[in-house]
Amino acid sequence: MDTEYKVKEIIEKLKSLSNPEAVEGMARYGINPDKNLGVSIPNLRQVAKETGKNHKLANDLWTTGIHDARILAGMIDRPDEVSEKQMEQWAGDFDSWDVCDEVCMNLFKKLPYVYEKAVQWGGREEEFVKRAGFVLIANLAVSDKKANDEKFKSFLFYIKKESTDGRNFVKKAVNWALRQIGKRNITLNKLAIKAGEEIYNIDSKSARWIASDALRELKNEKIQKRLIDKEKKSSKIKA
Repeated sequence: MDTEYKVKEIIEKLKSLSNPEAVEGMARYGINPDKNLGVSIPNLRQVAKETGKNHKLANDLWTTGIHDARILAGMIDRPDEVSEKQMEQWAGDFDSWDVCDEVCMNLFKKLPYVYEKAVQWGGREEEFVKRAGFVLIANLAVSDKKANDEKFKSFLFYIKKESTDGRNFVKKAVNWALRQIGKRNITLNKLAIKAGEEIYNIDSKSARWIASDALRELKNEKIQKRLIDKEKKSSKIKA
């Protein structure tokens, strides 16, 4: 079956799953309502499962510009076939925080140049490209179990540097990245707390919000206990 026909078939499927009321609700949470069918993420995951992985189809779905189709594209694309050029093109098309986050979580975090892009995009001016950089950092802190602490230590510099950006979707991603690094292990927790305290002292409303919210979580007794227990368990295994 050619992809042009398949795209039409999938769009019809998405339209059958559309929910106009959901679009209105999404808009209240800052999700772009333009070309948005309001298909739920569980339904998109089911369509992705039924569709299977397909690089060409993913790109064709992306070019439709339909909000839901773009999230689906990130779910079905093949990481081993995604070029750096495509990564840049898709990031440049981001126009809503949920598309940004879903594509980063489902696809971009799996690509070989993800650490490089996280840093590059975190310094970009475009709101959703910049958000993508910090969303990637947050996701890597959770998913890349084999990465050493040095990679995440270096991210703290960029988190501090960009903490004065007052745009809502940027500052929330910067905050997310700081919190996830600080919850990775006890060593990074201490470094993230130190970075948070430095950020708090910056003369910026955004920086103070990012820091105070992150520090509240990173200093939480339950988080501290979990990280200390994790460290003790790891030490026993190494011994």
